[in-house]
Amino acid sequence: MKSAFVFPGQGSQSLGMLADLAAEYSLVGETFEQASHALGYGLWQLIQNGPEEQLNQTDRTQPAMLTAGVAVWRVWQSVSDYKPTYFAGHSLGEYTALVAADAIDFADAVKLVEMRGQFMQQAVPVGEGAMAAILGLEDDVVRALCTEASAQGVVEAVNFNSPGQVVIAGSTPAVKQAIELATEKGAKRALQLPVSVPSHCELMKPAAQQLASELDKINLRMPSTPVIHNASVTAAKDTTELKQLLAQQLYSPVRWVETIQWFAAQGVDTVVESGPGKVLAGLNKRIDKNLTALPVFDPATLEKLQQALGEG
Repeated sequence: MKSAFVFPGQGSQSLGMLADLAAEYSLVGETFEQASHALGYGLWQLIQNGPEEQLNQTDRTQPAMLTAGVAVWRVWQSVSDYKPTYFAGHSLGEYTALVAADAIDFADAVKLVEMRGQFMQQAVPVGEGAMAAILGLEDDVVRALCTEASAQGVVEAVNFNSPGQVVIAGSTPAVKQAIELATEKGAKRALQLPVSVPSHCELMKPAAQQLASELDKINLRMPSTPVIHNASVTAAKDTTELKQLLAQQLYSPVRWVETIQWFAAQGVDTVVESGPGKVLAGLNKRIDKNLTALPVFDPATLEKLQQALGEG
């Protein structure tokens, strides 16, 4: 059986996440302690008690989601010898995948994604950039309306999450114009997202340059299991390309539909979402109905996964 483990990005965080898993597995708390030590503040206390506005700041969300994904992956490793065939992650989740694949040390990754969040926020001041979800239109229609709205500023289709679900990002006036155009063209929904940064569009190029210089300072290794990257839908050939793809990812679309289709083409039949929530499991099922899409985030879903992969 071929499988892929995938890791969610920003948007899956919530207050109290992983509390049930932490109650049964001390590895969760230990993982968060390591992250807190690297960051210099109590990450577990933040995700359990808030304040929520702080958890939703991108330089806090990114370390929180990375640590949550790694914690779930470590718990899985503690109960099973089963190893996936591939890894991938949605946006920020790509860093979690690289930790799971032994390409980046966990402490380095936690600090790196905190800086990634800071660079992203510095690149576009709060209020000047926006993102919106467009539901029910073809990808090409969304691309065309972004081109039309770009008279108002930068706006691009940036997350191809599932058929008929595309996220756009750019300068706030242009995104608002694109929302109006999408509604006119018959979108089921076109709504601005509650985020402070317009990820994956060209406004992130200054952040990508800063990130590239930080990537040069850490010890990156080739993954022990192939990690399929958002920007290219391929595995990197060497660590130089790995760094390039991570920097490029900041201003390039997340090609999630193509990633899941690529897995299916390689014969993958089970895609496991490791981390809080089940956003990716829902998307993956919509992309390919033949795939078994399983989230793992608490003792019940962990047991279900063990049974599904013949470990229970």
